Amino acid sequence: MRSALWLIPLLTFLVGLFDLPGHALIPFHTHQASASTNTDRKGLPPKSKRPHTSPIRLTPTGISLTTIQNFRTTSSLRMTRLVLDLDSKAHPSTRPLLQAEGVTIEIPNTILSPSAKTKLAAGRIAKPFLITQPSERLVHISLPTGTFTSYKLLTLMNPPRLVIDVVPPAEPRTILPAEPPPDFSSPLPTPQQPLQPRAKSVTTIVIDPGHGGKDPGARGHRGTEEKDITLKVALKLRDLLSQQRGVRILMTRERDEFIELEDRAKFANRHEADLFVSVHVNSHPQRSVKGIEIYHFGEAKDQRALEVAARENGTPLHSTGVGWEYLVADLLTAKKIEESLELAWTAKEAMVNNLTGHYDLVDHGVKTAPFYVLRFTSMPSILAEIAYISNSGEEELLRTSRFTSLVAEALMEGVKSFLATR
Repeated sequence: MRSALWLIPLLTFLVGLFDLPGHALIPFHTHQASASTNTDRKGLPPKSKRPHTSPIRLTPTGISLTTIQNFRTTSSLRMTRLVLDLDSKAHPSTRPLLQAEGVTIEIPNTILSPSAKTKLAAGRIAKPFLITQPSERLVHISLPTGTFTSYKLLTLMNPPRLVIDVVPPAEPRTILPAEPPPDFSSPLPTPQQPLQPRAKSVTTIVIDPGHGGKDPGARGHRGTEEKDITLKVALKLRDLLSQQRGVRILMTRERDEFIELEDRAKFANRHEADLFVSVHVNSHPQRSVKGIEIYHFGEAKDQRALEVAARENGTPLHSTGVGWEYLVADLLTAKKIEESLELAWTAKEAMVNNLTGHYDLVDHGVKTAPFYVLRFTSMPSILAEIAYISNSGEEELLRTSRFTSLVAEALMEGVKSFLATR
């Protein structure tokens, strides 16, 4: 027992060492620095003691990086489009850099994928776009001076994309060399002039109220039927657009009657419509789901979009997407899809702007799906799902005249915005 008593003072000394405050150990490691500053601190009040915590270094920013996985360009006589395929939503600067060399759009917290860098190094990007990554977390899209007259930047989701549309400058008119004076010695017969296509004096818009007659569409918990709501909104939209100059409005149905999907598309094509707007009401097995979404024709990007198309088409799920691969190579279809995307975007933005503040809006964005009426119309076409009738709150809204009027006004603003850019 006595032999163990000598350990007690030793243990007490060791415990005291481990109980020293953190700053008491500093002189053992920073003796010279401590000595040089002791004289400067004489006469200063002692610092208040602070609880000691482990030092944690924060990253420069808490925002996660967005990767540009791929980019692609398409060109037409009216514009050139750059599409950036992203792995998450990007937040481009709302104030582009204006310089003598041109315009630069900054996309912070964004990087280029290795495959995108490889494509850039190979020069596989159409003019006038220049893509660079000047720093670790920044990508620039530059448009040199003289290569464009205007541009538009769109942020799309489902899947996340950035779209930049550039309108090229007008080509300078070439001055033909002066022709020699005509020889009147022998009169020549006047050649027959080819008939010039007559410019359309009005814009024809076909409004398509979904379902009707024996096809009620989706049904709400209180028995509200989709066919009745779509007709109310479509008639109000017709009355609003009819007040615009240079516009002719046609309806696929003006009362509660059943019209085949094929006949709706044929009707629009037969009247050489310039736009096709189909109005629908959404439904979901989960009654808490609500909000708006605008569709244009294309391959369904997710299972839910395919299910919505199958329900509206009245076709089995497994056959709803058939035929897409035969249409993507059609140049007319490519142009139609391009303009349909723009129409869908402007309509969606107008609905968000007009309805926000009036009720709790959920924006599901712009999506693609193989809807029959969008697939077989030959003009820019969209299908607007204006609310979820399966949601009890939105079903109540759909039953009010104020809400259907707000939706009609929003769709009208979207159509007007689209026509203003054409």
